[in-house]
Amino acid sequence: MTISFARNAHEHVLEALRAGADWDVEFVPFSLSQVQVAEGERDVWDDPDRRSDLLALEASIVVAEKFPDRFSEVHEALFAARHDHARDLRDENVLRDVLRNGGVDDTSVFEHLTDGAVRDRLKTSHEAAVSDHQVFGVPTFIVGEKAAFVRIMTRPRGDAAAATSTIERVLDLLSDHPELNEVKHTTLPN
Repeated sequence: MTISFARNAHEHVLEALRAGADWDVEFVPFSLSQVQVAEGERDVWDDPDRRSDLLALEASIVVAEKFPDRFSEVHEALFAARHDHARDLRDENVLRDVLRNGGVDDTSVFEHLTDGAVRDRLKTSHEAAVSDHQVFGVPTFIVGEKAAFVRIMTRPRGDAAAATSTIERVLDLLSDHPELNEVKHTTLPN
């Protein structure tokens, strides 16, 4: 079994928000494909051969901006497509399917991707996260000037109370306990 820490964290946040958690959340797009670019290679946003690497992130940006009432559902569905159903999010047809199933006009989303403006916003967001908070991976929680990469091992599975308390613990550690820089269990329960 593969654990997607980004998916787990996002599901906890979304589950808690649906249950009324009073957090001001901004999902900041960040490209793991860019993080993996070797020194001297072309940045992923400047490499036409890697356009598909960024499609899901770019589509998410458009959904957040143009269809904000559908963002949570589409965001979760993209993680499910990738991690639960092993679908390739670099495939435009897969993305279109996820968008349509999420109640979003896929044609409209892809029309917004033609001029490169969304890719520029993705690049700006990514570079700001790296320069301002030294983000290197996802999920990274940012509260004010404090940032931490966090591995949440479980999914909420519809338990809003567990989702809320999980994220509250993360926020508490980040905000109130900077002396705890890294905690990593050396063993995991089976």
